[in-house]
Amino acid sequence: MKTFIASIAAVLLLALPGAARAGTVTVKGSDTMVILGQRWAEDFMKKNPNTRLQVTGGGSGTGLAALINGTTDVAMSSRPMKKAEEDKLRGVTKNAPAQISVARDGVTFYVHESNAVSALTPEQLKGIYLGDITNWKDVGGKDAPIVVYSRENSSGTYVFVKDNVLEGEDYVASAQTLPGTAAVVNAVSKEKNGIGYGGSAYAKGIKELKVKKGNEEIEPSEANIKSGKYPLSRDLYFYLRGAPAGDVKAFIDFALSPEGQAIVTKVGYFPVK
Repeated sequence: MKTFIASIAAVLLLALPGAARAGTVTVKGSDTMVILGQRWAEDFMKKNPNTRLQVTGGGSGTGLAALINGTTDVAMSSRPMKKAEEDKLRGVTKNAPAQISVARDGVTFYVHESNAVSALTPEQLKGIYLGDITNWKDVGGKDAPIVVYSRENSSGTYVFVKDNVLEGEDYVASAQTLPGTAAVVNAVSKEKNGIGYGGSAYAKGIKELKVKKGNEEIEPSEANIKSGKYPLSRDLYFYLRGAPAGDVKAFIDFALSPEGQAIVTKVGYFPVK
């Protein structure tokens, strides 16, 4: 299921050869969601050859900023829109944004496959990313310095971890910032002492950590993420300037259809329907 890893820094421009381009839908934002957006767009355009889908990554914050300034039809976001962002959008459109949950995900923490550590508590994860815990031996591993990888601050996953793991505190200054989840996975797969985080669909060639709460170690499984038992479960969103209409509505309807939700599963996330 977790087989789709690609460079998410690139712009993915998806159009069927020879298709008439009567309509264009632009979709921009979350790097976590960009592969999913690509797959939806590919299959949607096969059924609707007169509609062109342009899917771009760059981070949730980038997508929401584009929605505010009117340069995208759909913003993909792996976090809820902030109040300040909503206020800016309302100031432009005079309307409330439309928020649509299109998939479920669990933010997972990755370590090298050889790492003996298999589970960490939320407090330990927080300590590592604040710089209070700097050696694996302090959390049950070998005597080796912890190499911390993070995402850029435009990332919705960066914000999610800051809000839900670090409780609003700042990341340790020594954390190595990388441009996308695929880059984090690649770095951790090569660094035996590394730790990183990202969406569940990207976890290939590394070990996913369980989250320990009390005596229970909770894995980021489908059942635990869909039920919300996994502590770092979250929705993935589409945001629009208002109620969807026309080609945009047709695309969103497809994403939420049984066929579209089956694509969610194939990519490695979990359906909302």
